[in-house]
Amino acid sequence: MSDTKISVRVGELEFSGEGSEKWLETQLDKILEKAEELVNLAPVKSAVENGPGAHIPHSPMAPDNDIANKALATFLKETNSTTDQTKKFLATAAWLEAKGKSRLKTGDVTQALRENSQTRLGNASQCLSNCVKKGHCERDGNQFFVTQEGKDAL
Repeated sequence: MSDTKISVRVGELEFSGEGSEKWLETQLDKILEKAEELVNLAPVKSAVENGPGAHIPHSPMAPDNDIANKALATFLKETNSTTDQTKKFLATAAWLEAKGKSRLKTGDVTQALRENSQTRLGNASQCLSNCVKKGHCERDGNQFFVTQEGKDAL
């Protein structure tokens, strides 16, 4: 029987194991049963605790019907996002997510602006890069999502 490997991180605790599939399955079940307790014992450290340049995973923003029910132009004006390209990108992405799109591409943002008669962005990819650097968006493969921090920044 071949050995199988697994690595699981819950908060700051990490479990790595190697063994039979049956044994690893049992260990994983135990970890999942206690996941909430483990996170409370060793929550993810803040950027300050981890030091400068530390990568802290962000969570996607929560659904927001207040944003989803507004016209894009209205939301951009309310968030003062009509002149700053990066902020306009972020606000448009947040608006799309509030409408139910969980993962976006830069083309989704530019299309939403065009379809809602808003001025275009000079460089949508650069805007996304700026948002990621600030922690306002998080890449997920070739897509991205707006973080709760990004929504709060608006």
